[in-house]
Amino acid sequence: MDKLDMIFERMLSSRIFRNREVLRPDHVPDELPHREEQILKLGAILAPALKGARPSNVFIYGQTGTGKTAVAKYVLRRLKAKAGDKVITAYVNCREADTNYRVLADLCSFLDIHVPFTGLSTAEVLRRFIKGLDRKGKLMIAVLDEIDALVKKSGDAVLYHLTRINASLERSRLSIIGITNDLKFTEYLDARVKSSLGEEELVFPPYTYEELKDILDMRAQEAFHEGVLEEGVIPLCAAIAAKEHGDARKALDLLRVAGEIAEREGATKVTEEHVRKARRELEKDRVVDVLRTLPLHSKLVLLSVYRLEKLRIREITTGEIYNLYKELCKALGLDPLTQRRVSDLISELDMLGILNARVISRGRYGRTRRIRLGISERSLKEGLMEDPSVRGLVHWSLLSS
Repeated sequence: MDKLDMIFERMLSSRIFRNREVLRPDHVPDELPHREEQILKLGAILAPALKGARPSNVFIYGQTGTGKTAVAKYVLRRLKAKAGDKVITAYVNCREADTNYRVLADLCSFLDIHVPFTGLSTAEVLRRFIKGLDRKGKLMIAVLDEIDALVKKSGDAVLYHLTRINASLERSRLSIIGITNDLKFTEYLDARVKSSLGEEELVFPPYTYEELKDILDMRAQEAFHEGVLEEGVIPLCAAIAAKEHGDARKALDLLRVAGEIAEREGATKVTEEHVRKARRELEKDRVVDVLRTLPLHSKLVLLSVYRLEKLRIREITTGEIYNLYKELCKALGLDPLTQRRVSDLISELDMLGILNARVISRGRYGRTRRIRLGISERSLKEGLMEDPSVRGLVHWSLLSS
């Protein structure tokens, strides 16, 4: 038996997992503990749909891993079961569909309207969506998840049209549920879009340590064979996630990856040491995942800092970053953002831990920020090289240093 066969045999004989899929972030369980208040409030907002009336648009926000998407999908699943074919539900992840064209094309797919990947104007796709929805003669409730990614990259034009679309519909109606992790997201919106989208608002607080433990206990009963988890595993996963803003997604990932590491090692139990190994593995991957999903202008700001560091500039300031950022925009044929907006992007990257921006005093010359990379060069290259827009600029930064 060769080494690959041994790996496969070890997996076949493993008694760790019963159903690992219930630990995935996109799994929506039959129960969502500690989100009863949010479930009931969203249910009350959407309930008029059962009588054919258009519910108010809803804006949901809270930090990552606080159950926003799970609650929206759970309530819509229950509503759909009650309403039958009177209601059409749609879900679009705007981090994946991050252009106005793509969002409208995805919404069209829920109406069985084929839209080519490219080739039409956005106005034409919108026209087809309106015509197709009105032909159905039904209410459509559309969830736009991570809506901030769309607006930061492509603006709020599609939201403007979608929140006003009912004036163009005769037989059908559309309601929007917008979900974001960015608590400052509404600052990016036109005032008219803000008032239309935010007819109702829901805020999701972070989970506490005890709440995370309950969630993990419930999922673990389905996910693992009995007696596989050592006593301290779930408390440790909950404690780590509670320190990171009460992120249930982080807690579930830790528990799943700890189980997978135990499985790969041929262990019969999942231990606290497996959780610690899982944490190291996830933290390494998380930086790369965040970099991959950054908006293009944030990537250019990050590359500007990287390039200045390669040039061994001792004090990297916002002004120096902005000058190089404008050069990179010119190289890609992009209109640069204002220096104030770039300063905001630096603050956001600092908040994510990707940059370190430390305020220093220059005496009578006032204060400025000294900015450095907060991640390894390896992570930066791995996270940005997949984007064809900036791949050449990464090579340029390396070769011309």
